Amino acid sequence: MGIGFKELLIILAIALLIFGAKRLRTIGSDLGSAVRGFRKALTEGEEEENKQLTHNDKDADFDSSASKSGSKSSSV
Repeated sequence: MGIGFKELLIILAIALLIFGAKRLRTIGSDLGSAVRGFRKALTEGEEEENKQLTHNDKDADFDSSASKSGSKSSSV
């Protein structure tokens, strides 16, 4: 039991009566811009995450200069 074409027309007619044509148009454009902004934020977040993953391809960032200089650490 889904919403059919008749039901959508009835809902649209009621919304048109309540808000009016001009107000309904502005609500639609505001909603569309909000959805676009949300999608843009999601794609920017994914791109930044991918940059961080490709930039930091190592598991850990160890200082290898201490092992190259020949210094030995003593265990206690």
